[in-house]
Amino acid sequence: MGGGLFVCALQLTLVLAVCNSEPLISLRGITKRYQHAGQTLSVLNDVCLTVHAGESCAILGASGSGKSTLLAILGLLSAPDSGQHRFAGQDICTACPDQLAALRNRHIGFVFQNFNLMPRLTALDNVALPLTYRGVARNEARERAMVRLVQVGLADRAAHHPADLSGGQRQRVAIARALIGEPALILADEPTGSLDTGTASDIMDLLLSLNREYHTTLVVVTHDITIARHLQRQIHVEGGRVQAFAS
Repeated sequence: MGGGLFVCALQLTLVLAVCNSEPLISLRGITKRYQHAGQTLSVLNDVCLTVHAGESCAILGASGSGKSTLLAILGLLSAPDSGQHRFAGQDICTACPDQLAALRNRHIGFVFQNFNLMPRLTALDNVALPLTYRGVARNEARERAMVRLVQVGLADRAAHHPADLSGGQRQRVAIARALIGEPALILADEPTGSLDTGTASDIMDLLLSLNREYHTTLVVVTHDITIARHLQRQIHVEGGRVQAFAS
């Protein structure tokens, strides 16, 4: 199936999944290994995890526990060595690279600790960038980007470049960019790690309000148990294995 047809089929499946309360994400028996210095390192071992549409989840774990690898698999940035991975009912393990790229662009929004903004673009054009990749006309993409900047409280900073924004403002731009494609899933990797306590609280309040208002599934990697307790579920990764608990 071509990338466009695959995405259209997935859009329909997303609607059906929400209506039928089917999992948005289903991992079964996921393993991931890496080769290092001639040795095989097992990073994830027989991971089983289900996340439903509209849930908010925290992924917790020490450095080297496998949580970043788990996030990469959830974000379709890395493929498991074995196991079953389904997104809204679709078999991700059989999708080709073009289909995965289209899926990431249209259904997954990423928020990173270091913002990952393009320094030469304004806040407005940074937010509009994912739509540009989709082939949306520049004027339309910028109009839709402004709506998202208004949503995160940064309409008055639309013409500013990242270097002219505070850390909290840059993270808000990153969140607006993650939202521009109306994703089913937002993956946030330590989104408050570079921020002071007050700003970090504001950013988490914003993410959680978006989760509640728009039912966007939210998965946050964090080392902060205080932040994790604000999400519905805590997913603990230790030694490549996963346990999930309600907060």
